[in-house]
Amino acid sequence: MAAHRSAPAVLPPPLRGWLGLIAVLAALVVVALGVRYAGHGEPGTVDGWIQPTVDGVRPPWRYLALATDFLAEPLGAAALVVATVTGCLLLRQPRAAVLVVAGAGLTVGTTKLLKSLVGRTIHGADNLSYPSGHTAFLTALALVVALLATGRLGLGRTAGTVLVLGAALVAGTAMGWAQVALGAHYPTDALGGWCTALAVVPATAWLVDRAADAGRQRRR
Repeated sequence: MAAHRSAPAVLPPPLRGWLGLIAVLAALVVVALGVRYAGHGEPGTVDGWIQPTVDGVRPPWRYLALATDFLAEPLGAAALVVATVTGCLLLRQPRAAVLVVAGAGLTVGTTKLLKSLVGRTIHGADNLSYPSGHTAFLTALALVVALLATGRLGLGRTAGTVLVLGAALVAGTAMGWAQVALGAHYPTDALGGWCTALAVVPATAWLVDRAADAGRQRRR
C-alpha cells in the first residue's frame, strides 16, 4: 500500500559511489589547507594571485556582495533553511527536510571547530578565517536541493553528479567571491569552506538514509 512505501533516499543510489569519493577528496583538501595555513595571519601564494582582483569591490558590485553575504548571516540563513524545509515538506520529502537542517548544521558546526583548530586569522587575531562558514553554508544548502532534484527527476549517475557538483560550484563561487570581495576571507578560506560542505553533506545524507531505513525496519 502507498502508506507503507519507504521515503525516497536523500542520497540517490547511483550517486553514492561518486559522491563518496568526492567527499573523501574534499576532506583531504580541507585537512591539507588547514595544515598549510595553521596559525597564519597573512594571505598565501594562491591568495596573492586571486585576492587583488576581487578584494575591495565598489558599488554596484559591493551591494551584490553584501546581499550574497546576508544569505549566510543568521537571519538570512534561518529564512533560507525555513523556506527549504517547508518546500521539502510540501513535496512530501521528510528525509530531505531532515537533511536540510542536519546537513547545514553539521557543515557550519564543522567550520567552527576547524577555525579553532587551525587558528588562521584575517584582520587581527580575533577574526578566525579558515574555513569560510558562509561559503560552507550556502554550498551545503545547494547540495541538499540538488540531491532532492536528482532524486525527484530520476537522474542517472552522470547527470545527477553534474547537477549536484554544478549547484555546489555556483553557490560556493558566489559566496566565496562575496567573502573575498568584502575582505572577510582569503580565497583559500572560501575553498576550504566549499570542500567542507562537499565532505560533510554526502556523509550526512548517508547517515540520514541509514537512520530512516533502520527505523522503518524496526516498525515492521
